[in-house]
Amino acid sequence: MKFVKNILAVAVCVCLNFATGYCQNKPVISAITDTASRPAVFAPGIVSTPYEEWSVSFTPDGNTVYFSEGTIYMAVCYSKKINGEWTKPKVASFSEKWSSWDPFVSPDGKKMFYVSNQPLPDAPQNTPSRKSHLWYADNLGGDKWSAAKPVNEPFNLDGINDYAPTVSKNGTLYFCSIGRGDIKGWSSYSVKWLGDHFDKPQLIVVPGTDEIQDPFIAPDESYLAFINNNEIYISFRDVNGWGTAQKLGAQVNDGNGISGPYISADGKTLYYSSARVRGFFKPNPDNSALDYDKLQTRMQSIFNGRPNILMIPVDLAKKS
Repeated sequence: MKFVKNILAVAVCVCLNFATGYCQNKPVISAITDTASRPAVFAPGIVSTPYEEWSVSFTPDGNTVYFSEGTIYMAVCYSKKINGEWTKPKVASFSEKWSSWDPFVSPDGKKMFYVSNQPLPDAPQNTPSRKSHLWYADNLGGDKWSAAKPVNEPFNLDGINDYAPTVSKNGTLYFCSIGRGDIKGWSSYSVKWLGDHFDKPQLIVVPGTDEIQDPFIAPDESYLAFINNNEIYISFRDVNGWGTAQKLGAQVNDGNGISGPYISADGKTLYYSSARVRGFFKPNPDNSALDYDKLQTRMQSIFNGRPNILMIPVDLAKKS
């Protein structure tokens, strides 16, 4: 997503695998992007509002977007594209009672994974959980979802906060935690789906990173986007596992708070959450004195320092 010349290095790095024979007769993934690109606000005033938004995820047809919104209370909301316009969002049915966030629609559209403080089935049902767990709902057609169900595995019930679920086409689940096991900071894990349950989590190790937060896995698991030290990186899978992390450019990693990378199914758009204001909003273009009304106008703007959803062109499509 970062149109940055740094991204050219990713393509070069990937293509170097030709020397080992790994890329022969196999698709090569290019991350070359337009260095002139600039991020744009996604659905301003509809999805991006004066509140906080993060973690978008689209249905397979691209016409419904799910996202997190909130401040003290967090909810999973969704908006539909009708006649080319995004409509007023609604709260997803599974998010109507308990705080929920980090939605992710499976590549086939049949499941919604997300995070919630909803009490687990064997706990008192009138008090939110102290920990955030991974939950899912089954699609019942259109915008309808089944009742919420916890991911009923030991790794999700061990008193550790889990976040940012993302799932590949073959059902492998990726997520992140903080303070899991002997790791004090953020770490991410992959868990294979074995047909009727998940396997044991495997720690994701990417050379060149200090931490791996908010993972996004490509549908075919060929690349992984994630947050490392408040910046977005991408790693490509090679014969030895995950390749050295490649940091995206300054148009994306601009020093503002950043989270929740998500890449469109066609590999052409990066979505992410950012508190960026620079380049979008001039707080006092006429240098006039600030009065209370102007203060309120600024604070009620979508560029008030709270995260919005941004989008930027990328090129992560497979090329033979």
